[in-house]
Amino acid sequence: MNSDYGNQYQTTSYGAQGGMGGGGFVNQYGSQGGSQGSPGSGSKTYGKETLRPVTIKQLLEAKQPHPGAEFKIDDVEITQVTFIGQIRNISTQTTNVTYRMDDGTGTIEVKLWIDQDSTGPMDTDGAPSKLKLVEGTYARAWGRLNAFNNKRHVGAHVIRPTQDHNEIQYHLLEATAVHLYFSRGPPEQFMNPMTDSTHQASGVFKQESSGFDYNAGSNQMTSGGKALPNMSPAARRVYEALRSGPQSNEGVHVHQLVTQLGMPYPEVLKAGDELQGHGSIFTTVDDETWAILEF
Repeated sequence: MNSDYGNQYQTTSYGAQGGMGGGGFVNQYGSQGGSQGSPGSGSKTYGKETLRPVTIKQLLEAKQPHPGAEFKIDDVEITQVTFIGQIRNISTQTTNVTYRMDDGTGTIEVKLWIDQDSTGPMDTDGAPSKLKLVEGTYARAWGRLNAFNNKRHVGAHVIRPTQDHNEIQYHLLEATAVHLYFSRGPPEQFMNPMTDSTHQASGVFKQESSGFDYNAGSNQMTSGGKALPNMSPAARRVYEALRSGPQSNEGVHVHQLVTQLGMPYPEVLKAGDELQGHGSIFTTVDDETWAILEF
C-alpha cells in the first residue's frame, strides 16, 4: 500500500475511494463536485477535500475546534470519510433514510437524503444496486461528519452493501495504517538502512542460517539477563551453540562442537579458552568438555 497519506488518501482495490470518478465526490485532484453538507457550507475550501478511511470510534472522538469548523482526527482535518459497519436499524422518512451502523468500535447514525428523481438505490458506479440494504448486513458509507444539537451523524453521499467480507478487514487495516501515519509518522522512518544481511561495509556480518549476529557487542544477553562481554565471532558461535544445545551437568565435548559448527578443532579450542577467560564457560569432566556458566 502506498503510504503517501500526507498528500492524498490512497485509493483501494475495494473502492474505498467512493465516487472519485464522479457523482459529487472527491476526484483524484482533491476538488469537490458536490456535497450534502449543511446550509452555508459553500464557504468551505473544497480544494482541500480528502477522503479518509475511519472507524466509528474515531468519528465519535473527533475534535471540533468550534461550531462550524472541520472535525479533526489525529490533529488532521477530515472532510469526506468512509467506513464499514453493520446496519442495526433502518428508519425511513419522507426526505431521508437513517441507518444506525455499528462497526465494533461504536455506533453512529448515517443519513442518506432521498433523491426524488432517482429510480432506485444506486451503486457507486451509477448503476442500480443489485443488493439491498437490510438490517443485519454490512455496508460501506461515504459522506461527511456533521453535528446537530450536540449529536453527531454522517451525511452520506452513498451507502452500499459490502459484497466481499474481506473488505471489512481490509478497511480496518487501512484505517489503522492512516492513523499510524498521522500519529507516528511515515513508515519509512522506521526502516533499518542495513537491509542487506550480508553487507559488511561497516564491519557487521550477519549469518542468515542462524539469524544470530556473531559480531554484535554487549547488546547480547546471558540467560541471567546480564550483558555478554565483547568477544570474537568464533567465541560467540561456540557460546551460542553451548547455550542453545541440550543442557546437562556434563556439558558438551569439543569434538561435538567441531562437528556441529563445522569449525576447525584448533579454532574451537581457542574460542573455548577465550570464553573461559571471560568467565562465560567452565570445564566439567575434562579440559575439553564445557558448560555455560550462568550468572
